[in-house]
Amino acid sequence: MLAAYLLAQALALSALLLADLPLWARATGLLLCALHALRTLPALLLASRAAARGLRHDAAGWHLLGQAGDWQPVRLLPDSLALPALIVLRYRRPGRRLGEGLCIARDALPADQHRRLRVRLKFSRNRWAAPQ
Repeated sequence: MLAAYLLAQALALSALLLADLPLWARATGLLLCALHALRTLPALLLASRAAARGLRHDAAGWHLLGQAGDWQPVRLLPDSLALPALIVLRYRRPGRRLGEGLCIARDALPADQHRRLRVRLKFSRNRWAAPQ
């Protein structure tokens, strides 16, 4: 994920630098790219407090393991995606307006756990329910 993000940032920056734009537009674009990188890179490097370290599902719903070692209840969002090669888990923490995302590649988990997670995400009855 880090390599893909850095490649996308490099392409965006090179497009801004090569485009025939006024100086103010180019500076604004570069500033927006830098701000996005400052917000995104800590999560990709698992260095932020909000970085997810684990995921579990029980009778109370879905929970994410935070940096501090505490399980936080989350509500899965309907735009979560479960593909054979990649799971994009979109969730919202209680008390927050914006959703967050977590990508789980096929090689991040043993094959049987990745398959079970995909099946649970696709066929769970209460997957979009708010945490209890």
